[in-house]
Amino acid sequence: MSKSYRDGLPISPDKFVDQLMRLKRGSIGRREFLGLTGLGIATAVMARELGIMPTPAFAQESLGDRMSIATWPNYHDPATFENFKAETGVAVEVNVFGSNEEMLAKLQAGASGWSLFVPTNYTISTYKKLGIIEALDMAKLPNFDGSQEDPRFTSEGTIDAVTYAVPKNWGTTGFAVNTKKLAKPMTSWKEFWDTAMAEGGGRAMVHDYQLTTIGNALKYFGFSFNSLKPDELAKAEELLLKVKPYLFAVSSDYQPSMRAGDAWMTMCWTNDGAQLHRDIPEIAYMLGKEGGEIWTDFYAIPKDAPNKPAGYALLNYLMNPKVAVKEHLANGAPSTDARVNALLPKEVLDNPILYPAADLLKPLEFGAAATLTDPGRAELMARFKSA
Repeated sequence: MSKSYRDGLPISPDKFVDQLMRLKRGSIGRREFLGLTGLGIATAVMARELGIMPTPAFAQESLGDRMSIATWPNYHDPATFENFKAETGVAVEVNVFGSNEEMLAKLQAGASGWSLFVPTNYTISTYKKLGIIEALDMAKLPNFDGSQEDPRFTSEGTIDAVTYAVPKNWGTTGFAVNTKKLAKPMTSWKEFWDTAMAEGGGRAMVHDYQLTTIGNALKYFGFSFNSLKPDELAKAEELLLKVKPYLFAVSSDYQPSMRAGDAWMTMCWTNDGAQLHRDIPEIAYMLGKEGGEIWTDFYAIPKDAPNKPAGYALLNYLMNPKVAVKEHLANGAPSTDARVNALLPKEVLDNPILYPAADLLKPLEFGAAATLTDPGRAELMARFKSA
């Protein structure tokens, strides 16, 4: 053991930081840390209040040196995970998925390897019924404050008064259009699909995700985004099969093609629309006037998570408003947390892509739980993709 305060020598600043990092990694316990550094209980309490000591999620359990998160494309500030590693010693592996069905299949197969993942609102009740997500221990998430969350977007994370997921952000599903390539204004899903088969032929993209691709095909006919009716799904399939030969690609990771100019229009989520417009102003983001999707994405922990202590530690870290605000500035999706909104610049809060007018939000629908496992929609999407 290296020299310590207990040996009668005051600890140097460098050695203090070294012992602190050992504590955060779980290499030593809290009691040993206090002994090695000479910090008494009262000093330790003061240090935590000043932000020097790690939070309980970091300090009470060994975090290991790596963990994995399953999430969506272009959805995080890479610096977030770099900073988390610097603070805890835990490296974060990022797994990117294009649909909630992919996430569900991976979890049902077992041994996903994820210690944290990002499901959408309508899936959480199914995960709970299947017993594949953890009922969260909220004592391990002191940075989360439910009283600051907007209840319009957060209720589906709690089932029978038990919290299974906490919100990351909310958003909408619309379409992005390169207005230099396609100057004719588009304000509806009917115009989106019709343009894909005309001026946008060979340059249009749709999601590799049944909820949004089928849902927005249903909007062409004025049907519910969540319809399970066989006759309405048949109409949507007819449209999708008609459009398929004109598409550039079916992919939920469409930013590279839009940035390169290979695609001129795409089905698009809020955060991607904000990022694309920020970097390439001629790419506009629109909501279909007939309606479409509004959503909330959450954080949840799988039941079989291989490193739950690190999953909780990262989740608690992400719930810190000072961390979350950097995520929102990088990712471009609006926050559900009033504490985060208070830290966002005025130009972000005034951005109509992130915070659309109420009349544009009114016709939008949250995804329905039944769509996740409905065989009719799954088979339709499979036929569309294989056509």
